[in-house]
Amino acid sequence: MTQPASSPPASARVIVAGLGYVGCVTATCLAQLGHRVLGVDTDPHKVSSVLDGRAPFYEPGLEDLVRDNVAAGRLSAAVSLQGALADADVVLICVGTPSERNGNLGLAQLSRVAREIGAELGRPAQRAPRPGARPRPLVVAVRSTVFPGTCEEVVFPALEGAAAQVVSNPEFLREGCAVDDFLRPSLLVVGGPDPQAVDAVAGLYAALDIRPCLVSLRTAEMIKYACNSFHAVKIAFANEIGALCGPLGVPAGEVMETLCRDVKLNLSAAYLKPGFAFGGSCLPKDLRALNYRATRLDLTLPLLESVMPSNQRQLQRAIQTVLDLPAGPIGLFGLAFKENTDDLRESPVVEMIEQLLGKGREVRIFDPHIQLDLIYGSNRNFLLSALPHVSRWLAGSLEEMLGWARYVVLTQKPSPDAAQRIRSSGLPIIDLVNALAS
Repeated sequence: MTQPASSPPASARVIVAGLGYVGCVTATCLAQLGHRVLGVDTDPHKVSSVLDGRAPFYEPGLEDLVRDNVAAGRLSAAVSLQGALADADVVLICVGTPSERNGNLGLAQLSRVAREIGAELGRPAQRAPRPGARPRPLVVAVRSTVFPGTCEEVVFPALEGAAAQVVSNPEFLREGCAVDDFLRPSLLVVGGPDPQAVDAVAGLYAALDIRPCLVSLRTAEMIKYACNSFHAVKIAFANEIGALCGPLGVPAGEVMETLCRDVKLNLSAAYLKPGFAFGGSCLPKDLRALNYRATRLDLTLPLLESVMPSNQRQLQRAIQTVLDLPAGPIGLFGLAFKENTDDLRESPVVEMIEQLLGKGREVRIFDPHIQLDLIYGSNRNFLLSALPHVSRWLAGSLEEMLGWARYVVLTQKPSPDAAQRIRSSGLPIIDLVNALAS
């Protein structure tokens, strides 16, 4: 959910644990926004660099901001958290989470810092805030990239019994333009179980021209992985299209530049919704043709070659979800490959029905746009070759299907009226297309 944050203090007291690329940029830019920031790192070189008004590494625009904010008294640094938490409003954990040999995240630094915060909050001096300090619990925000569940599994136990609230505040900073990414962000995410803690962290960024996305804790942790994976997929996709364009004598730059002009389907939210497998007469056919031509040119395109197998895996997951239902009649809404069409070619629903029938399940199908006697040509041939007796399982109306079924499976989006009737049936619903999510 995207919404404005509550009004923050004019100047929050912030501790940034970790003065690497993310931590130092975060600490310096928060100071630039007017907060009083203490950067903490066990590396004396990083701490002394900041105290001397220098950036500990090169990042465009960072050194000037470090110098100015240290001189203004808004930015400082230390090698320890000891004695610093009593006056703090928020601690942002910005330590590294490097890859281990097996690809898993290394959480040693995160665990260490979380334990240090817990131990420091347990000291008598920290349990009784100094005069003028804010009495509310300390907010601990994990800005490091961590897998969903990490805050609950690593940070929560380390702070058990302490007066602290935990949120996730992932960073979206690119090396080489991190200062600009911070001060002119394209995305701001804060998630956690306590609304006041979430608001407190979102409020740190109130001076920036962006509306924060306030989400659940695990959503906040996951979104960074979704974003980075999508960026990697886009790069790999463009490179593979470029690799294919070269031998064909096609200017790859012109192809991709033209592709990017479509902001309705290509550069948009279109298709970026988890749901059912794709089908139809275009996507499977064109992917197969592209990959076939690539092999004829001795090209290996791993990303594009993986799309059809990935789609098949999604279909199998959906089929297994339906097969996991207890015994009973299953009503399927949708037979065509998507809503508002009668095109049955390569519809994933046809394969689903084949497998359900093969496992002995009772099935009835209703599709508002399928009239068997009006289907002809390749459309009819595809359906009858897979389900030669399909007329046995077609319901004449939605009411007929709902009255017969014990469960309903949505394989395409129903109209608002049909969706209401399906909801009103009281039957358990397996929504494979997220049609009823809103």
